[in-house]
Parts: sequence; structure tokens; C-alpha cells
Amino acid sequence: MSLDDTLDPSGIRYPFETPPAEGEAIEVAEGVHWMRLPLPMKLDHVNVYALDDGASWTIVDTGFDTKRTRRIWEKLLSGPLASKPVERVIVTHHHPDHIGLAGWFQTEFGAELVTTQTAWLSARMLTLDEQLLPTPETLTFWTRAGMDPEILAKRAKERPFNFVDMVAPLPLGFTRIREGSKLTAAGRDWTVRIGNGHAPEHACLFSDSDHLVLGGDQLLPSISPNIGVYATEPMADPLQEWLDACTHMAKFARTDQLVLGGHKLPYTGLPTRLGQFVKNHEGALARLLSHLETPKTAVECFDVLFKRPIGEAEYGLALVEAVAHVNHLYLNGNITRTLEEDGAWRWRKVG
Repeated sequence: MSLDDTLDPSGIRYPFETPPAEGEAIEVAEGVHWMRLPLPMKLDHVNVYALDDGASWTIVDTGFDTKRTRRIWEKLLSGPLASKPVERVIVTHHHPDHIGLAGWFQTEFGAELVTTQTAWLSARMLTLDEQLLPTPETLTFWTRAGMDPEILAKRAKERPFNFVDMVAPLPLGFTRIREGSKLTAAGRDWTVRIGNGHAPEHACLFSDSDHLVLGGDQLLPSISPNIGVYATEPMADPLQEWLDACTHMAKFARTDQLVLGGHKLPYTGLPTRLGQFVKNHEGALARLLSHLETPKTAVECFDVLFKRPIGEAEYGLALVEAVAHVNHLYLNGNITRTLEEDGAWRWRKVG
């Protein structure tokens, strides 16, 4: 679930109109190959990349750990990538569609895993934390957000999404990158720039040698990444982290850079895109503040935040993003909250 991007897209260009077919690769720059893997959700794909290091490949992100995804990788490794082994996997962030098969590449191919410390620790912890039913803390979090009672009753009896369902076991050992780290891949020198908000310590790679940027989910075109709060840290403010990250990334953004994101199409116009991210959320916060002239739960803010109907499949992501927005206003002193008899927080504009 993400906010609508309804701003003028002037300045955003898409040099490649057609994505690669399943099991195929498109060379988007010398030594940099774009591939696409399926996802079983509304956002039905993730982009992954292969960087030609001469004697070997570096893979950037991996897709979910499913039988279908493994088959596609086997087709890629025996087809367009058959000329050399995979010796390194760079993971931009810990979400399952990006780190899902990193452990498989480590155990099956002996690849080195390169990622941020937070990404590795988060993913490894979550793969070891299997829940058969939602935890009491999660049920309380959903109640506090105002989840529809019927949906809450249904989800309370269902197995929740677990990382272990879609992420291969991660063996011990990885190589840490952080803000300012230097890497060499595909005949280029790259500098790591760290984003936050969508995922903690999200790594983006900016080429020092030419105009390429590996943006993961931090720098997507046409859609905004989900900014969510979860029961693990119910009073978090990832939206502030996201806005701060946009300001940070703007220092390194140029109009000529070709941004290779985790979803959708490669694009140019990164400075414009970063401005859209900020204005998009500023507009949502302004609408939300006006909406909270009368008390509302986070769920009762869906319409004003997303400006479209929210189905059951999108409900969970919409809920965590709505909580992120009310948290941001609350922590900045713009709204107050009251815990009502039904167990939900109701938020209201100050004054």
C-alpha cells in the first residue's frame, strides 16, 4: 500500500519501456543487466540486477524464496548469466522480496553476502522467529489502530506472514556496508548512500564512474514505497526518517542519472522524483490534519490518505502507513490522542 503520486511527473523519463521477460536479461548499461522476478501480490514483480565483474557476477537483490523463483534463477544462471559464476550478492534492504534467496546463493554457490548490518540482523532474526498465530502485542497494535472487528477476528485465527515462508535460511557471515562505503562492480566504483523510512539502513549505490544509481525501494518511480509502523515499535516515526533520507539523497542526485529501482522501470530525473516524494507526504499530512478536526482512528483515515478504496489484500499495509502518519503528527505536537473504550486510539487536531 502506498500513497498516490498525483504530482506532475515532468522531468521523469523512462528510457526502457518494456521490462525483461521471465528468464531474460536486458543490458541497461555496459556490464549491468536488468532482470525481473514474479511476486504473488498486487505489486507483481521485483527487479534484480547482475553486474559483470569480468570473471564473475555480482547480483543485486534476489526475489522471494519460492520454487518458481529458484527455477527462474536456474534458467538465468544457465542462460544469460551462464558464462561465469555468481561470487557476490548485494542486498539493498531486508524485505523478503530483496533478501529472500540471499542465503541460497551463499549455501549453493558460495557467494559473499554484502549488505548493511541492520538489514542482515533484521532478516536473520525474523527468519528465526516463526509465529503460528499473531502475537498478543500484534493484536493489541491492530486494535489500537482501529482495525475493523471482523477483519481482526479473522486475522487473529490465521497464520501471519512469516519471513521463514519466503526467505531462505541465512548462514552466519556477511560483509557490512554503511554510509560512504566504496565498492567496485561492473567496472565501476560505487559509493553507498544510506536511506531510511521504508526500511532501516537501506543501501543505495551511486556510481562514481558514470550516471548509474542502484536505488532499491528507496528511489522508486511512479509509486511511493510503503512507510509503516509495526507492533515491534508502535511509536516509531519512519515518516520523519523518510523525509530526512530524501533530503540526504538530494545531495547526490543529478538529472542525468539512470536510476535502477527495485520495482517498475528504470528512469532519469532523480532530483524531481525526490521532490515528489516529499511533496506527496506533505500533502497527505495536510489533508490528514484537516481530517482530524474530529477524532478518528488510524483506519478511519484511509480515505483521506490514500484517496481510493482499500481492499482486504491492501488493508494491512494501509494500516501501518496510516499509523506512520498519525504518529508523525502526534510526535510533532500537531494532534492529541485518547484511548477509547473499544481499545482504539482516536486522534484529534490540537486546538
